[in-house]
Amino acid sequence: MTSAYPELGLFIDNELRPGRGSGDRRVVNPATGDELARLPIASAEDLNEALTSSERAFAAWRRVSALERSNILRKAAGIIRSRVDEFARTLTLEQGKVLAEARIEMMAAADIIDWFAEEGRRAYGRVIPSRQPDIRFSTLLVPVGPVAAFSPWNFPAVIPARKVAASLAAGCTCIIKPAEETPATMLGIAQAFAEAGLPDGVLNVVTGEPAEISTHLIASPIIRKVSFTGSTAVGREIGRLAAGGIKRVTLELGGHAPVLVLEDADIEKAVSISAAFKFRNAGQVCIAPTRFYVHERVYDDFVNGLTTRAAALKVADGLAEGTQMGPLANSRRVKAMERLISDAVTAGARLTTGGESGANRGYFWQPTVLADVPETARIMNEEPFGPVAVVRRVSSVDEAIAAANRLPYGLAAYAFTRSTSNSIRLGQEIEAGMLGINNMMINLAETPFGGVKESGYGSEGGSEGLHAYLDVKLISES
Repeated sequence: MTSAYPELGLFIDNELRPGRGSGDRRVVNPATGDELARLPIASAEDLNEALTSSERAFAAWRRVSALERSNILRKAAGIIRSRVDEFARTLTLEQGKVLAEARIEMMAAADIIDWFAEEGRRAYGRVIPSRQPDIRFSTLLVPVGPVAAFSPWNFPAVIPARKVAASLAAGCTCIIKPAEETPATMLGIAQAFAEAGLPDGVLNVVTGEPAEISTHLIASPIIRKVSFTGSTAVGREIGRLAAGGIKRVTLELGGHAPVLVLEDADIEKAVSISAAFKFRNAGQVCIAPTRFYVHERVYDDFVNGLTTRAAALKVADGLAEGTQMGPLANSRRVKAMERLISDAVTAGARLTTGGESGANRGYFWQPTVLADVPETARIMNEEPFGPVAVVRRVSSVDEAIAAANRLPYGLAAYAFTRSTSNSIRLGQEIEAGMLGINNMMINLAETPFGGVKESGYGSEGGSEGLHAYLDVKLISES
């Protein structure tokens, strides 16, 4: 075990405690495969204690003023910033991303908490003009109730921060289950909230077997809102469980982001931005650019440029100096890369760089570019969630739009063009919850984050993210 890695436990009523479930699971460093710690398993009794704690705390927290809630959230954000190096090292140890990226993520998480701290003070109702002079109609925004939140391993700080900060700023309490691979980052965030003065039970953290925890929490009448980020397959099951209690749900699910590089694009800019965003966090980003549809007249220049940049990246342990891309998070991703790339090459794709693990230890995969990939290849239809860019030639804007919209996913999409008319058309016709044109900056605290079609529904981030945790109450007075 690694001494620099924090102690794990369940976090209930602002107290770190052992899980009472049977067994445990290994938490490993993906750069080495070495064990970092053992994950505590929550028992049904532990989960019931978290639920009772959350319900009890909600009765008081909902009455705390928006200003006081804001002050606590802002203080927690300050604590995270003051310990950013410690947090970032923990994040890299358990997730694998480059230390600089981990530091950026922790600072972004603090920004998200700060933003919701302020937005929570602006959850305004309204007065509705009445038809009768002796009756006044008004609305209030009130917290929906205790929340069950579930977050994945690829961004163990930013994604939980969106859920926790929005729910707490709205006046809700929250029970969150972080991913089994990356529990320590969320535990550290919870401890920062406790240190900032968050009352007992407002934020609880549970770990263990995902199916058991989600089934138990969502079935409880105490939980009134569910927020889940993860695969489409699991999202379907979460939605089904929540439907049994008519519970509000936000689902941010899988994607397979297309990138349209049109004939009039600035190719150098398109290559530079695409490489930077494709290979960050080893491609393990739900909004990562993946399916590149490039006009035939600029196709070779784009493929050559992207290949050169991918081949030049230094891949190593995220803690090592000079590393530009770290390992994949687990062995499952390595096997997925092997399977999908082999299938694509067999189907006729041309491998221009990468295509192998490149390491004898840890879960590494080399940055990979596949050109001339047929639409029938599995990688064009299944989200690879790894450092693989797949490129296909198109001859028109119509063909590019049709290809981009072909799949049932609609989370993020991107395009490069110098034409205003093209930009307007893409904004109208691309089926995605988020579209970046000539940039890929679509994920900020103040912007809504969410998809359409089988990529989910609802938004996290922005004012929409706060409203997801609020009910509208009409008051008629006479």
